[in-house]
Amino acid sequence: MTSLPLVKPQEIDLDGERLQQAGKLLTEWTDAGTMPGAAIVVGRHGKIVEPQFFGKQGPEKNAEPVRRDGMFLLASITKPIVYMSALKLVERGELVLSLPVTHYIPDFAAHHKESILVHHLFTHTSGMPDMLDNNVELRQSLAPLDKFIHGAIYDTVPLFQPAGTGLSYQSMGTLIVAEIVQRLTRKTIAQHVRDEIIKPLGLQSTWLGRGDFPRERLVRVETPEYQIGSNFGWNSKYWQDLGVPWGGMFSAPEDMAVICQCMLNYGKVQDERLLSQSMMEMATTNRLNDYPDLPEPIRRSQPWGLGWRLNHPGQSGSWGNLLDRSVFGHTGATGTMVWMDRRRDGFAIILTTAIRSKAPWRLVQLSNMIASAFQ
Repeated sequence: MTSLPLVKPQEIDLDGERLQQAGKLLTEWTDAGTMPGAAIVVGRHGKIVEPQFFGKQGPEKNAEPVRRDGMFLLASITKPIVYMSALKLVERGELVLSLPVTHYIPDFAAHHKESILVHHLFTHTSGMPDMLDNNVELRQSLAPLDKFIHGAIYDTVPLFQPAGTGLSYQSMGTLIVAEIVQRLTRKTIAQHVRDEIIKPLGLQSTWLGRGDFPRERLVRVETPEYQIGSNFGWNSKYWQDLGVPWGGMFSAPEDMAVICQCMLNYGKVQDERLLSQSMMEMATTNRLNDYPDLPEPIRRSQPWGLGWRLNHPGQSGSWGNLLDRSVFGHTGATGTMVWMDRRRDGFAIILTTAIRSKAPWRLVQLSNMIASAFQ
């Protein structure tokens, strides 16, 4: 299976005019140069409207038009896909989420991290830092992934203790999960994601890192100041090939649609069962209620599943003003957003190449327009 069936918006009860308005806005932004490139695809009832592409293949002034077979850097949308691959080990009895991380990585006890359980890494309640203190230096030295893993195990100091008493977004927690997977399977995390997610779903244009895909297909993104002119930035050969499990996946819009449909369908898409319904229910509902010592306002207003975030409607990090707290998905620093809504039986994929933190309202504005198209 390579993609979901293409239909006209009205065939799946979507307002085509409202979707066109979202496309018009993206055309304005890309024409004005405030956003280098973008693609959107909206799906419902197991079908999608034709993906739309906007702007250029990169942020350079003379960049070519965005390719129809372009693969976007998902940034942190990589995380839930890596977590999903780990959940397959839970179903096989190889990984137990309620065990301490030290059960799988004994040296993780460094700096008093003994209280961190595996599931704390899935819900961002571990107290792990988002990035290593020497993150930039490691990138400047073109360090391999195992150097980052070593730092996450031995050098990280929890931001709060014990685990499960606070919430702090942690890319390094995702890296530790990836290392547990590598130790259990004796495969690289990229190989594991290939075998457990990419191949079973028949994805044709998705990889953790570049893999064997031609570099020309990778859509280039705006980069933060500290990366400009470097040989380690998001568009560098080093970073594209590194495939970091917290943010290094590339994917095409139609492949992402298959992943979203699988999630909406509780782990099944067409004839392929990726994960059990019970696991999918756990992964896409609020797990913060499971922690007795987590403050009630956090549990209520900033919900997380296992790897997937739920929308935070009343917060500045909300994905849209028409989406309630049951909507799950993720965003990425490169300007990416996906959300899935079981109530509407639909999803939205917005892949842009403009740094999200510079204008996070752009994605919210598009999300509002797309959500309003659901009738």
